[in-house]
Amino acid sequence: MTTCAREVTAEGGGAAGHTGFVIAADGSYGARLVGGADDRGGWFPERWTLDGPEPYAVPLPGTGPDESGTQLLPLADGRVLVARRETGAHRLALLYPSGPATGELTLGTVGSEWLTLLPPTPAGDGAYALVAGPDRTQVWLVAGGGPHGPQQVAEVAGRCAGGVWLDREARLLALDRTAPGDARTKTVVVDLGSGAVSPLLQITDTSDDRLLLADPDSGLLLLRSDAPGEDRLGWGVLGSSLPVRFPETLCPDDVRLTPFALQPGSALLPETCGVALRVDGPNGTWAALWRPAQRSLRHVAAPQGWLAGSGVWTTDGELRLPYATAQTPCGLATAAVLPQDGPEPEYGAPAPGPAAAPSGPPRPVPLQEAPMARG
Repeated sequence: MTTCAREVTAEGGGAAGHTGFVIAADGSYGARLVGGADDRGGWFPERWTLDGPEPYAVPLPGTGPDESGTQLLPLADGRVLVARRETGAHRLALLYPSGPATGELTLGTVGSEWLTLLPPTPAGDGAYALVAGPDRTQVWLVAGGGPHGPQQVAEVAGRCAGGVWLDREARLLALDRTAPGDARTKTVVVDLGSGAVSPLLQITDTSDDRLLLADPDSGLLLLRSDAPGEDRLGWGVLGSSLPVRFPETLCPDDVRLTPFALQPGSALLPETCGVALRVDGPNGTWAALWRPAQRSLRHVAAPQGWLAGSGVWTTDGELRLPYATAQTPCGLATAAVLPQDGPEPEYGAPAPGPAAAPSGPPRPVPLQEAPMARG
């Protein structure tokens, strides 16, 4: 049997963005660290506006350079959350343009060096972080909690990583947990309203099961598990008893696939939901599009300078890929959308060429009873 190339993350970033470029959930803004903004050296935050006629970038250098490990998260109102690591703590603030200068609103500190910002919330008006210890993990509300500053909102037994939002109210948070005394990793759901923790992915008793992405509209889940006997990408549906599937399409030879964006707006139609994947292979790095209803990938050439592993779907169904070059320091290329019908494209790397242009949160249902299927 051919073993799939293992999924890897790109350089930089954390849970909120594996490339160092983080995009707000609604696609309005992006943020990243850039080097050498002036003669002081070091790293400085930069905010991208992505939902206007043309994308543009605004530097937010503040009063001094940042470290390369500084974490950023853009909010839907245009401010950028910054988490700066200090001795024994993380200091949090909101950055925003203020005339020719950078405004900074101090939020407070969290007394841990091991803080990781979670992905942007669907509404984009708040921000959360994980503080993971060897036996317990805390979830903190670090922005949007009012005048009291950062506050702990939940605690989970075990060491947690990852972080995927399951609903648009940012109440249900999926985390990949390694329980105390257990080497296996399973995905659990934390209800931030009640603090309750419940299982989500438990495909077999002995498998490592991790959730990568989820679409609140369709319920589509993208996951990674070694339940089939090797580490593979698979998909399922939130709250469904249908099989978790590990299609051969998502396990091609000699390349690594990393899903990074799900198409919104496919309410109750998970098999039609578009998935954008980063592809790393011997011919370089590019993007691919896929839907569960299709049996092959559609490969698209990434723009030169693509901030690899980042992108956003528009409400019109276009996948847009951010890129930066010396000639275009802030760009957004549009990739074509997968066709609903018609012949499926053959597998292969793209040829060189120009860039392509509720009443309450749902209750998650564990998938451990669903039989596995490869189709």
